[in-house]
Amino acid sequence: QSCLSRQQLLAAIRQMQQLLKGQETRFAEGLRVMRSRLSTLHNSLAKAGPEPPPVSCPALQAPADGKKFGTKYLVEHEVHFACEPGFQLLGSSTRTCQPDGSWSGQEPRCAEISECSSSPCQNGGTCLEGLNHYKCLCPQQWTGATCQYRAQTAPPAWSVTDDPAFSRQPRCAQVAQTQQCSCDPGFHMSGTAANGLCQDLNECEVYKRDEGPRLCAHLCVNLPGSYRCACPPGYRLLGDGKSCEDIDECALSQDDCPGGTSCINTGGGFQCVNPQCPPPAGNVTYVKTSPFQCERNPCPMESRLCHQAPKTVSFHYLPLPANAPAPAPLLRFAILGGDGRGHFVIQRSGRHTGELVLVQSLGGPQTVHVDVDMSEYLDRVFQAKHVSKITLFVSAYEF
Repeated sequence: QSCLSRQQLLAAIRQMQQLLKGQETRFAEGLRVMRSRLSTLHNSLAKAGPEPPPVSCPALQAPADGKKFGTKYLVEHEVHFACEPGFQLLGSSTRTCQPDGSWSGQEPRCAEISECSSSPCQNGGTCLEGLNHYKCLCPQQWTGATCQYRAQTAPPAWSVTDDPAFSRQPRCAQVAQTQQCSCDPGFHMSGTAANGLCQDLNECEVYKRDEGPRLCAHLCVNLPGSYRCACPPGYRLLGDGKSCEDIDECALSQDDCPGGTSCINTGGGFQCVNPQCPPPAGNVTYVKTSPFQCERNPCPMESRLCHQAPKTVSFHYLPLPANAPAPAPLLRFAILGGDGRGHFVIQRSGRHTGELVLVQSLGGPQTVHVDVDMSEYLDRVFQAKHVSKITLFVSAYEF
């Protein structure tokens, strides 16, 4: 009996060892499963973290003697460039922000248009620079676009002959027993070598008669041997001596707008504006929250008409030169009304943005009104409507 009890004890010990080993195996398996679940949970939390900020591109500057249109630098947004009169754009006129944070195209720059740099005038002709054009002022015995043909010696019709201030004595020298006479630039020899007189070339009249590009952006004033350009009131002459630039009377405090109104700069002048909120209609009323924005007062819960009325009404004013080339971006829209129908369209310019585009040139002076509707949605459910009332002041001039 003693021996049997010992065998039973050994069997019990082996059984206990197997039980402990099984429990150890199950514990290790449970620990492995727990680690796997923790890893899966950690990965899912990492994926559900905050989205990285949207990719943007470096800020772009307007080129010297040029302008930049567009202030958004996020992916798919476009920035447009243009040059001042008398300059041509080199590089890309439109650049798009790419997903890698860089801009498409080449950096733009504005180069001065110099038609006379290639010395196109032959046989001693003088090259006269115009707006994107040139004119050859030929010596007496030569004619043609580049002074390439021999001409008669009669004075041209565009010489100034009836004003002594526009006449000069020629410079003469004896060369090989013959007298050679010449005139200063801007003057033309009239008469024979013996009694010749240098008479002024009316550059303004030359360009007017040829019906080519204008010598000046606005007004040409003839001077003895030269000319100068002048601009209309409200404009200043640019450094190229030909182009005109608008004077911003509002920025220079040169306006006389009364209190309660705002000064808006326009081409050649300014406008004093004081936009008013829409009048009350039923239970729809507005309050002015800034000089250029009105907000709708809270609506009764049951009033569907009030909730469908614009939540905000904003006012925008844009100066525009006459006969501006189209198409041209001006400002997700839908045209509601105003008197600008047919002159504008709305087009998408990015993933979440749109732009108002001028599609038909506008002569001036005139004032055009366009109402733009912007609807706000959340999960494709209409939330609110916003209206922008845009007023364009079209100048009388094309600059």
